[in-house]
Amino acid sequence: MTLPPPSLTRHPALDGKTFLVCVGAAKCATSWLHGYLGQSPHMAVSPVKELHFFDAKFPDFAMADVDGQALTRLSMHLEQPGDPRANLLGRPAFQASLDRVRMIYDDDAYFAHFARLCDADTRCLGDLTPAYATLGADGFAYLRDFFAAQGCRLRILFVMRDPVTRYWSQIRHLEQINPTDKATRNWRLALTAPPLTARADYRATVSALDAIFPADDLLYLFYETLFEPDTLRRLCVFCDLPTAPSIPSEPRNETRIKTPLPEEARTALLSQLAPQYAFCRDRFGAEVPASWHA
Repeated sequence: MTLPPPSLTRHPALDGKTFLVCVGAAKCATSWLHGYLGQSPHMAVSPVKELHFFDAKFPDFAMADVDGQALTRLSMHLEQPGDPRANLLGRPAFQASLDRVRMIYDDDAYFAHFARLCDADTRCLGDLTPAYATLGADGFAYLRDFFAAQGCRLRILFVMRDPVTRYWSQIRHLEQINPTDKATRNWRLALTAPPLTARADYRATVSALDAIFPADDLLYLFYETLFEPDTLRRLCVFCDLPTAPSIPSEPRNETRIKTPLPEEARTALLSQLAPQYAFCRDRFGAEVPASWHA
């Protein structure tokens, strides 16, 4: 069911600015991008890297209770040593966590959060939440209409990675989060888990984005060429950033579990994800990296 967009307050601080929403994909360097873009004095990214605001409204493929996680994160900040008021005033992540909890019951809190982050130099704001890739056409239409109340220009970024490599990276990351799951041993279960298959469905995500947003407001990039200077300059132009920040060398949120992909799992993944390779080659042609497996 499509939710009607709420009646929202217009925030003048956002007028004339670009608002980048990175909708994924998971394990495609969105944490690195958050750090990279956040270096620019003209870019304001949320101190909470993944806000999970829109997928909380369209939770069909949720991997967790994201509103519950927001409450837990705020509790963690409140329990830190020292004076809570001083901690709140001095810690942007604490302030952002409080903003995120307010978003549970007040839709205006989403734009109020970003308006608070703006200063005189801000040209672009950013919400980088890979779970948005699973919103579907209804969710993306809601996102589009939600932004219509503001005077900023919405721009959508989607980063893709070799489908097999990305899927296996996510499986390893799940084991890192919960070692008792032994996800790399139980990979057969992961092949049919709806939250994982939805995140691997580039065809569904791209088709929905193409149907909802103007082509000029969409940017599709590939993980394998993301770190090249020309790609990053292209991204910065898309974000209305006057110059590209310097490129940090350190990875962000890198999966520490390095279990190699078993040949049996590779064969099964290649078979399952063959339609994704075919779709991307048909849709993006020579832009698809030559290193993709299939």
